[in-house]
This record gives sequence, C-alpha cells and structure tokens, in this order.
Amino acid sequence: MQVLVLYHSRGGNTKKLAEIVAEGVSSTGVTALLKNTDEVTKDDFLESAGVIAGSPVYFGVMAAELKKVFDDFISTRRKMEDKIGAAFATGAHPTGGKETTIMSILQCMLIYGMIIVGDPMSASGHYGVGCTGIPDERASDEAFKLGARVAELCKRLEK
Repeated sequence: MQVLVLYHSRGGNTKKLAEIVAEGVSSTGVTALLKNTDEVTKDDFLESAGVIAGSPVYFGVMAAELKKVFDDFISTRRKMEDKIGAAFATGAHPTGGKETTIMSILQCMLIYGMIIVGDPMSASGHYGVGCTGIPDERASDEAFKLGARVAELCKRLEK
C-alpha cells in the first residue's frame, strides 16, 4: 500500500515539509510516494490509497502547478472516491493564507470524492499542517503526525 505525498515548492520549504509528511507515512509501514507536481502521474494517483498534497500560499490558494494536477487528472475522479485526502501549506507570513490554501486543496479532493482528514488531535487538530518559513520543530512534529494519521486510516479502510 502506498500514500502519495504530492507537493509544489519554489523556495524549498514546502518540499522540506513534504519530506517530513512522507517520513510520517513511512513510520507506519506504508510506502510513501513523494512526488512534486512535475513528476506525478495519473497512475500515482490511482495506485495510492491516500493523497497528501501541499503547496506554498499563492494569493491565499494553492499554486497553479498543483491546481493543474487536479485539473489534468480529472479523468481519475471517480476512481479516487473513498481514498483518504489531506493537505498542508507553507507561507512567509504567520497570517498569510495557509488555512485558505489548505481549504483550496481540500475542495479539489472533496470534488474527487475523497475522504478528507485534518491533522490529528495530538497535533493541532485543525485543517492540516501550516508552516511559516522553514519547518520548525512544531511544524515538523505536526507534519509527521499528519503523514502517520493518513497512512493508519488507509490501513483501516483496506480491512
């Protein structure tokens, strides 16, 4: 079983956070498939039990590169139904739109028919992981926990 950790990163912070999310997935024995928006394929979507997608904040929503993936892979929509979906975002400012960016990702996942989860109560218990700048200890801990949560839920659904 695998979970796709999909991200777009221009400055590197979103990639760093994605790597930590992937570590959380792997900690459960589930394979983490870490791909950026230029590398991901439709098969990556279809072969994954869950997708955790991340983006930097661009005008309060996900980067166009990530939105393009959701647009281009629309033919997979019905096959994504009932898979787990989650999101994370990075930004330069503490109030710079990370939650709205996460929600823009989750909206696509809802349209794909995915089962949406936020980060666990042992993290922040909110929409997903948000990080300002380079992931600090708290953001890293929450990203790891989000990855582990999604992987564990994927395993539960497989039974």
